[in-house]
Amino acid sequence: MTRAIGASGDQGRLHGLDAVRGYALLLGIVFHATMSFIPGPQIWVVEDTHRSLFLSGVFFVSHIFRMATFFLIAGFFAHMVVGKRGVKAFVKDRAKRILVPLVVGWPILIVAIIAASAYGGYVMTGHIPKPPPPAAHAPPLAFPLTHLWFLYLLLWLYAATLALRAGVARLDPAGRLATAADRLVKGVVENRAGVLVLALPTALALNSFAPWALWGGVPAPDSSLIPNPPAVVAFFSAFGFGWLLHRQPGLLQTWTRRWVFNLTASVVLTAVLIAWIGLTPNAGPHTPGPERLGYAMTYALAIWTWTFAVIGLALRFLSKESPARRYIADSSYWLYLIHLPIVMVLQALVVKLDWPAEVKILVVLGAAFPLMFASYQLLVRHSFIGAILNGRRAPKPARAAPAALRLEPAE
Repeated sequence: MTRAIGASGDQGRLHGLDAVRGYALLLGIVFHATMSFIPGPQIWVVEDTHRSLFLSGVFFVSHIFRMATFFLIAGFFAHMVVGKRGVKAFVKDRAKRILVPLVVGWPILIVAIIAASAYGGYVMTGHIPKPPPPAAHAPPLAFPLTHLWFLYLLLWLYAATLALRAGVARLDPAGRLATAADRLVKGVVENRAGVLVLALPTALALNSFAPWALWGGVPAPDSSLIPNPPAVVAFFSAFGFGWLLHRQPGLLQTWTRRWVFNLTASVVLTAVLIAWIGLTPNAGPHTPGPERLGYAMTYALAIWTWTFAVIGLALRFLSKESPARRYIADSSYWLYLIHLPIVMVLQALVVKLDWPAEVKILVVLGAAFPLMFASYQLLVRHSFIGAILNGRRAPKPARAAPAALRLEPAE
């Protein structure tokens, strides 16, 4: 969605960050595929009879960091594009690549999701389920954004960041605030305890949000046009930090050097969370107090240490150019947009098979990914859709001229 475009062509493209962005979106597909196999209360439209604590763990761990990592990289690349092309070009580009897919894609996807949900209900019960009654305590401006909430939130983050940037430039023409922000970012990245500064706002937002179900982490802002406070704080923090980080891109090397430390910290923190609350979905302690705040702080620290770790790992091991990873990064946006109804139908197709959940999800993903990659190659990559989503249309490979038409070299 956001390309790190150098001064000319793709010179200076940050392949490691491209890989993280693409894999974070693909991890979201795996995340949704696990949801029919999670033990405990039903949290998904397709409820499989075979459940798996392992897949519940995949859900729990991936949910900690995948979206925060995505938004940090989105902020990093957004600052890059504004710096290279200017605000007007940036706004035009994001209107085409974010607003248009949201406005055009949402009606199509909501119909497909409703149809997939009806099919899943029919497979499980033998009849098409009736629409659920209106929620008793619906949020203000309730709206089913579904998994496209990330596009909606990105638009808000872009607008808020550009407005804040303009305000700071007017109030502080000498740049003292920018210098102070640079010092703060540098200190947070270089000091191992700096992660506490980033984690604290998210922890306080989670702890103070009365409906927060602890096991579910940061609640997705997918059901209202007014994003919930924890999502706003967590994802704006990530986006804003990525934006400021691009002012000093050399700081990324700190995460590259410390990937072992950050990965170890994230695994330890995750183990503490699982020991604390378990792998079966539950709301956890709703009563404000030290336990709830402690869990919120541990979760927020896990968000940031995982984010540091996966970015450091990518920069360490995936920094070289790779046509395969480039293809995955380019296609990941399309795959994530279209995946949900496809995954739901495939979950419904395997729901009555007497197979272990781990085998079923391999079947679901093994069918979903080839279908989606094929649709990208055939319908998107070389078409106007690819030009909208990726900012450019990939050229079709040149065909070799027929033998009869080839010019023979003069003797």
